[in-house]
Amino acid sequence: MIRKMQEEDLGEVAHIWLDTNLKAHSFIASQYWKDNLAAVKEQLAQAEIFVYEEGDKNKIKGFVGLQDHYIAGIFVRSSAQSGGIGKILLDYSKSSREQLTLSVYQKNTRAVKFYQREGFHIQREGMDENTGEKEYEMCWDRSAEP
Repeated sequence: MIRKMQEEDLGEVAHIWLDTNLKAHSFIASQYWKDNLAAVKEQLAQAEIFVYEEGDKNKIKGFVGLQDHYIAGIFVRSSAQSGGIGKILLDYSKSSREQLTLSVYQKNTRAVKFYQREGFHIQREGMDENTGEKEYEMCWDRSAEP
């Protein structure tokens, strides 16, 4: 089930954010993510976040953060990855928008391939000034869908 994040979900969502970033971005010092956790928690509380939960205890398995037509991130709990949750969250995001953009680190090849498989195209290359890492800006447009 997908639903809007509630205030009581913030701790669990922030934990998923940190754990996922540490594992997916081993090319960035882990301290960077840890140092940004408090600021991200504040941003999460103000953002449009949709969580995916399942099971008897309705445990959150992943979430997507949206800012208008920008996907701030899709994060899936490591124990639930490769089970289709990222695609479910992405499809949910696509269902309410005509276009979507996002940024992804070039070295995160798994994510780049996922977004390309889901119809996103690289628009431009850039640099994340905070990490010094190269990233792609990717775009999806409903009108370009077959």
